[in-house]
Amino acid sequence: MAAPSSDSIPSVNKAWIYSDYGNSSDILKLDPNVPVPQPRDDQVLIKVVAASINPIDFKRMHGLLKAVDDLPIVPGWDVAGVVVKVGSQVKKFKVGDEVYGDINETGTVKPEKFGTLAEYTAASEKVLALKPKNLSFVEAASLPLAMETAYEGLERGELAPGKSVLVLGGAGGVGTHIIQLAKHVFGASKVAATASTAKLDLLRSLGADLAIDYKKENVEDVPEKFDVIFDTAKLTKL
Repeated sequence: MAAPSSDSIPSVNKAWIYSDYGNSSDILKLDPNVPVPQPRDDQVLIKVVAASINPIDFKRMHGLLKAVDDLPIVPGWDVAGVVVKVGSQVKKFKVGDEVYGDINETGTVKPEKFGTLAEYTAASEKVLALKPKNLSFVEAASLPLAMETAYEGLERGELAPGKSVLVLGGAGGVGTHIIQLAKHVFGASKVAATASTAKLDLLRSLGADLAIDYKKENVEDVPEKFDVIFDTAKLTKL
């Protein structure tokens, strides 16, 4: 995808934005005249090709981060797009690079006011990576926050080679990443995961050694013991 020249970057763009907290159907509006963010010296400006929504966007819209937020807000954390402008201190990227990432460098501590549900967004170069050529923009935009959640959770759980892990909710956005990371990056000796009947083959294809049908089997009755349990569904008390 060709990047527009700096002369063709508009001063305003379309963006989803909200100025109050509540249900998205009540507060989220598509505004065609939102100023295009100006990148800081360590940031790049991205022409957004794809963006994704995560549970944190929904929770934030309902006021979860009210203590640190500054309305109005353009939601969205994940992005994939093309660099159209670079700050003076940027070293990793140039205009025309296809990039992806989670633009919120500080997570929920102080999330970005201007997110990714817009035609343009700005992000620090340290939170971005070049988009793999074998991924579409849509595929790339679906990865960052879910992958970060999976990886950080396994680190906090101290999963290491030779240890086993049970993933509750293995067929979801985070769960599918946990299975693959546990098996192929963290070196787990055994990966078990739960899902509905129709998704058991998906779990196995991702690397799960044991696929548990939660509709037919109570996970608490599984005889195996696991070193780490990663609950993505928040539905089971063990």
